[in-house]
Amino acid sequence: MTDPATTPEPAMQQKIDTSVPHSARIWNYWLGGKDNYPVDEAAGDAYTAVFPGIVTIARSSRAFLRRNIAYLVSEAGIRQFLDIGTGLPTAENTHEVAQRLAPEARIVYVDNDPMVLAHARALLYSSKEGATAYIDADVTDPDRILAAAARTLDLSRPTALVLSNILGHVADYGRARSIVDRLMDALPSGSYLSVNDGSRGIDPVFEQAQDAYNDSGAIPYNLRTVDAITGFFDGLQLVEPGVVSVTQWRPEPGSPAQEIVAEHGGLARKP
Repeated sequence: MTDPATTPEPAMQQKIDTSVPHSARIWNYWLGGKDNYPVDEAAGDAYTAVFPGIVTIARSSRAFLRRNIAYLVSEAGIRQFLDIGTGLPTAENTHEVAQRLAPEARIVYVDNDPMVLAHARALLYSSKEGATAYIDADVTDPDRILAAAARTLDLSRPTALVLSNILGHVADYGRARSIVDRLMDALPSGSYLSVNDGSRGIDPVFEQAQDAYNDSGAIPYNLRTVDAITGFFDGLQLVEPGVVSVTQWRPEPGSPAQEIVAEHGGLARKP
């Protein structure tokens, strides 16, 4: 365990609301985790009753992130990661994948969910050669994130910014774009941006289920078109095969053909 980038006590004062379903806990439920409440399981079951494919999307998204991190460490030589909207710890977290390949890798996680904070110790476990830290902050406050991340990461060196299933929580597309731009502007040439989000225009049943979820009183998550997701990478150099369904992004050699799912993502380098 390494020293965290910030001491996240402020969020410890927040009460975990078990009366309202929360996306991070529902996602954890779909991934087979146990860090959720009956209200989350009920919401997750209601969603899968309409669209059972959400479990495939959740697990495919996680596998996409793992392949991204492996590429960044093994092929791009990245040793620093800023993972915003990390969610609840499950298998194959960013630091686990990165430090397995490069024990000296340094990872900063960012989230503002008090339940994620309660599990920060699991997230903060690090190889002795590297470092991990947790920041209690919201994606809509990039300046706070950057200031805190700089206590663990050397932001003058190439860094991978990971935004996995978080930008959909920023309803206004222009604001989401400006957040990405602000974060990437603070990183040097040779840094990378990894984004994946639920996509609109691929699966109408998925869209129906997501729209119903957003109307349920839970924290909404906005699906975006593939073109809109691609727009987050403007000015950057996309790694082949570009922005694709997460199942199609550099699948493991010899793996069976994967179905296209309504979750798109990509990885790009800052020139």
